[in-house]
Amino acid sequence: MSLAAGAQQTFRTAAALATVLVLAACAASAPKPAAPPPPAPPPLDASYDWHVLLVAPFGSVLKDVPLTLHEVFLFHEAGRAAPTGELECYAVDGARPRFVARSPSPYLLCFKHDRLSRVEATVRLPADDAARIFADACGLWMKNAQSTAEQCAGSEGGITFAGHFENEPDESALLTIQLDAAEPADRAADR
Repeated sequence: MSLAAGAQQTFRTAAALATVLVLAACAASAPKPAAPPPPAPPPLDASYDWHVLLVAPFGSVLKDVPLTLHEVFLFHEAGRAAPTGELECYAVDGARPRFVARSPSPYLLCFKHDRLSRVEATVRLPADDAARIFADACGLWMKNAQSTAEQCAGSEGGITFAGHFENEPDESALLTIQLDAAEPADRAADR
């Protein structure tokens, strides 16, 4: 091989290496695509909405409620909200509407002067998930509501609601919601 041919071969090799290096540098500096956003949490089950607990409109007469009921006697604990003495409360026999993906127990319908004026439901939750479940449910309840203070309470369409949860000693928690007619049932019935 002549000196000129060797120089030409060296030049071609150097040019090829330079091209490879330039392409590698371009590829290395290419912007990386942004990481995809984290997946959205799955939508809440429809049972998280407290409206599922309204099996009859407030003001309905006891005999018109489409469930089989039996009367219950409520005892008041110190420091806990309880129905007034004027309310007669009934528990549901048989299937109850699902609430927060569970069957509430107790699920009470309370009547004043034989007209529905309060609904109360309680579900048992695993203690580890109770705060998250309550926050998810409360967020859903508050979307369309006029809120009350910092609690999970408000009103919507003539109904007031208040929800809370309490941790139990047995490693579970109880989530309770109370729905009340915004105006007394006896006044609503007079209209």
